[in-house]
Amino acid sequence: MTGMAEVPPTGGPGNEPWGRLDRLLDEDPAELYENAPMGYLSATTDGRIVKVNRTFCSWLGRPADEVLGTRFQELLSTGGRVYYETHLTPLLRMQGAVREIALDLVRADGTLLSCLANAVLLRDDEGTPALVRATVFEATARRRYERELLTAQRLAEESELRSLTLQRVVSDLAAATSVEDVGSVIVERSRAAMDARGAALVLVERARHETPDVPGLRPLWSEGLSPDVLLELRAAAGGRLAVELERGVRSIVLDDPLRTAQPALAAAMVSSALTELVIVPVTADGRRLGVLVLALGEGPGDLISLQEPEEPRSLAAADVDLLWTIGRQAGQALERARLHEQTARQAERASFLLEAARLLAETADVPETVERVAELVVGRLADLCVIDLDTDEALTRPAVRHRDPARLHLAEELRTRHLPRRSSGHPSVQAMRRGSTEWIASVDDEFLRRIAVDDRHLEVMRALELAAVVAVPLTVEGRQLGVMTLAADRSREPLTAADVEVAEQLALQLALVVAKAQRFDLAVRTSHVLQDNLLPPAPPAVEGLATAVRYLAATRGVDVGGDFYDVVPLPGEEIGLAVGDVVGHDITAAATMGQLRSVYRALLADGPGPCAVVDRLQTGWPLLGLQRMATALFASLDPSSGALRIASAGHPPPVLLHEGRAAFLPVRPAPMLGAPPSAATEWTGVLPVGATLILFTDGLVESHSADIDEGFDRLLAATSSAGTSDPDALCDHLLAELTGAHRADDIALLVLTRR
Repeated sequence: MTGMAEVPPTGGPGNEPWGRLDRLLDEDPAELYENAPMGYLSATTDGRIVKVNRTFCSWLGRPADEVLGTRFQELLSTGGRVYYETHLTPLLRMQGAVREIALDLVRADGTLLSCLANAVLLRDDEGTPALVRATVFEATARRRYERELLTAQRLAEESELRSLTLQRVVSDLAAATSVEDVGSVIVERSRAAMDARGAALVLVERARHETPDVPGLRPLWSEGLSPDVLLELRAAAGGRLAVELERGVRSIVLDDPLRTAQPALAAAMVSSALTELVIVPVTADGRRLGVLVLALGEGPGDLISLQEPEEPRSLAAADVDLLWTIGRQAGQALERARLHEQTARQAERASFLLEAARLLAETADVPETVERVAELVVGRLADLCVIDLDTDEALTRPAVRHRDPARLHLAEELRTRHLPRRSSGHPSVQAMRRGSTEWIASVDDEFLRRIAVDDRHLEVMRALELAAVVAVPLTVEGRQLGVMTLAADRSREPLTAADVEVAEQLALQLALVVAKAQRFDLAVRTSHVLQDNLLPPAPPAVEGLATAVRYLAATRGVDVGGDFYDVVPLPGEEIGLAVGDVVGHDITAAATMGQLRSVYRALLADGPGPCAVVDRLQTGWPLLGLQRMATALFASLDPSSGALRIASAGHPPPVLLHEGRAAFLPVRPAPMLGAPPSAATEWTGVLPVGATLILFTDGLVESHSADIDEGFDRLLAATSSAGTSDPDALCDHLLAELTGAHRADDIALLVLTRR
């Protein structure tokens, strides 16, 4: 070739090798063009190929005569044609050349060949585009390398995104303090990570009366997922739900086998435009807590789907690992949140029970106690509270309360519908009969019909929308006092075992208070009967005298005491007067008082004077066997003459009111009854016409805040300021001036006026 340097081969020009090389060199230009390691072609400006080398044709798998005359763009893939028309041709016209344009050629067998093309636009002498010359390099290995690089880059980006997602999940879960917060974080983050149409965190909860093989499912948090899909998913699992949860991350694809095996679930997925459900176990320390359900699919916002119809889809191993980790993180966070909530609820329950104890300590009687407990229960624990107390006749309902004021009238209607104690299946009756708590975790209409007393009772219970009932017996030392019944309606979360435990503790407190109150009421009634029988009847009518008596027991302890008074007609014209005070103000004091009064009346049979009565009682006190000591004042009065004799056994002297002036009579007391005896001294005098004699016990003048002498002075002042000598009016005036609502000691008061 002209201008090409040649190196002579070894052996000289006459040798045969040199001859063969010379021939090859002569044929080199054509051979180099046809068999070059790249494709050469020339084409007109509209892309029609007018010259092409053998290499390019062999790549296409087509003969040269078939390639010649074909437009270059017709040999490209669909994307290549678009790129040729929109980019390559305009660039050639503007720049005159393009380099390393990536194109895919379509071989005769339909496969694609990745290439890089360089092209130059040739112009004629006038500058008009005339011909395009192109060089095509096979770039399959390079394109494979580039794809591998892109894949590696994409995987790295996805890995970074998964790590970032996991970091956000962990960070958000660390700030979650409630179970609902955990549900919100898991659903939102996992849904975003998988670009899911919807997601739901469903907890597995074993209801009390539910079949063990079929746990209850409670959606904790759901976004974009129809409840119908969750219901059908549980129905599809059926009795194998617990087993299904152990199978790890799973995909349920909407395909023909699913349509055949689970048509209801498939229909629910179709109606929600879902193509796949991803089930992720939520576990903590090997315990199954629930599942995370991710719904994948196409919705109205997807204009172009890159997935072919019926194309099977499988989760990437990295996605499975991410979801598995999220499931474990969710389980641990749920356990932490539950522990936190449990601690808070325990503190709240403890506060509730303390409040109940304080309330019970402040109440005065049984009706007030049960009313206030019912009010507390509906404010903090349940929606409805009914308290029944057992009486000799039937179960009575002193308290019925409802949290909702709009339903209070329905609750009040229950108050009048007493339950039969013997032949009822009502949980309240069953709780009393069995002596244990009855917990109906789920109330349905069949249950309501079974326990209803009549049709109206059934209507009321339906209107209350009862969802759960707990009946706790009020039991003290094996004795059934009644029953406390709590109910939750359908607007409140179900009652838990902890709620039932709180109800049982509250019932125990209430039972103790009711039992104590009932014992106190019995003691009060007994004391009243005892006091009424021990005190003498009303003073007899005596000509020339006006009399009045008052008896007030101390307000501390039982309503009974040891003070007494007596007015006894004596043989002849005289009457006997007595007032006394047995130490103490209890049942024993009252019994001693009754015995002392009886002995006193027996001593009056032979008409002894007051001094003799004191002496006889002091001498015979050891023989009487009385358990308490006592003070007493005995007197005899002749209404016609006013002759008055008085003797005292350690008792305060009487007050004489005459002409508006009050003074103590100078009666010298002997030792009190039960003390070592000493001779009594008798005071004698005359009660003038119109004068008033006041006999009293020390409860009238004693006070914790003042000395006894101050009490005596107040008595004289109150008597002088009364402005009346009428016995009844004077009694009322003295009690009003000298006593209050709370009395530390009993008071006996005997007032008589000589007319």
